[in-house]
Parts: sequence; structure tokens; C-alpha cells
Amino acid sequence: MDGTIVDTEPIWQRSQVDLTNRYGAEWTEEDGLSLVGSGLERSGELLRAKGVDMEVEEIIQWMTDYVMEHLRASELPWRPGARELIEELHDRGIPTALVTMSRRKMALVVAEALGERGFRVVVAGDDVDRPKPFPDAYLSAAAQLGVEPTACVAIEDSATGVASAVASGAVTIAVEHIVPLSEIAGGDVHLTTLAGVDVDRLVELTTPALAARAAQAGPTPPVPDRRASGGPAVPVGRGAVPDPAHAADTEGVTR
Repeated sequence: MDGTIVDTEPIWQRSQVDLTNRYGAEWTEEDGLSLVGSGLERSGELLRAKGVDMEVEEIIQWMTDYVMEHLRASELPWRPGARELIEELHDRGIPTALVTMSRRKMALVVAEALGERGFRVVVAGDDVDRPKPFPDAYLSAAAQLGVEPTACVAIEDSATGVASAVASGAVTIAVEHIVPLSEIAGGDVHLTTLAGVDVDRLVELTTPALAARAAQAGPTPPVPDRRASGGPAVPVGRGAVPDPAHAADTEGVTR
């Protein structure tokens, strides 16, 4: 979500700078970039280690409230091509899911901005026990959409997110934004923008990898989801979508 669908990474970065300044702690740009795509618990742990005298959960809530306040103060900063692609997927009957390590209350701000043309499923960082780069969130999203992860397309903008999507078995598109992705291992398709990428182009880009996944498909173990009271859960990540080429007989997409 952050950096893939909406350009919130700079706001997260400012929240970290403002918070460390309050405590006279040292914080560098490299520190901030190292957290792109990570779970908020890791951010809280690093900020605390740097000298922010708050509990990890308090840090997470402070940063989340900071970012939400800035988002509500103006129009959402949509990334080029992202909203258009999500809405076209909906219009063509292809379900999508939002998979993010942000807290659910923030994820819903973005999801609700899309209205009826948005996501069928939202999986947030506080919905799973293990954050990215573990595949849990994507696995949970795919399960809730009712599809195999290998039939999904995930769109990510960080190395951590790409690793999570790849581990889930989803066909993964890496879209470079704040951090360079050109040399990372993993990912089926590498792009510099979603601008101009419509559903037909998405099909063209991902059909070879989807076909390969279908040929090698095997059973996927269930993943625990906190909201299911210990029961099995299904994942979708920053961007996951069921195979667009077979929308008529496919139930889900993750984002």
C-alpha cells in the first residue's frame, strides 16, 4: 500500500524524523530507508533502540496517527496508475485484496477512499502474527479471496515486500519507488511505474509466470490469522490479483 498504491513513504519518513527529534535521538535517511516495506514492529524496535523513550506499541500508534492525520488533511497521494488499475480490475470482475504492514485502521482509510470499486479483502499488519518478508499476509489474502496464491499477482515496491510475495508463491511485480529494486533477487516482472499499465497489459506481463505456476501448483498449508481466533487465514499483499486472463473462473487478486 505505502509506496505502491499511495505515496505515503515520505510521510512515514517525516514521522520518524519528528519523533526522534523530540527525544534528541540520532536518525539518518539510511535508517528510514532500511524500514521501507517492513512491519511496524521493526520500526518501533529500531526507533526505541535509537533513543525514543516509548514502548514499541506506543511508537507504532504515534506514527500511525501521524500519517493518518496527514492523509486526512488533503487528497490521498495516489501513485501513478495505481488507482486506475484497481478500478479497472473491479470493473472487469477481477477481485483484489490490499495487503499491507500498516495497521488496519490506516489501511481502511485507503480502502474506503476507493469505495465500491476497491478491494474485496484487506489484510493489515495487525491481522497476522508474522510480518513481511514472511508470506503470511499474502497467504491470508489469497485464502480469503478463495484462490491459490500461485493464481495471484502481487504488486510490491520494496525488497521486503517482494520477498514476502515471492515466498507466498504469487506472481510478483516489483515496481521501483523509494528504494532501488533493479538488483534484488526475486520478482517475475520489474517496472519503474504502473502508469499506463491496464488490465490487458497486466495479463501480457504476467501470463508466462502464471502459466508456469499453474504447471507446478501444489497444496498450500493454512496460515493462522488473529482475526479467525486461531483458525486458518488467507493472504493478499500490497498488490495481489487473481489471474486476470481467467477472470470468469478465478475468484481473487491481491494488492
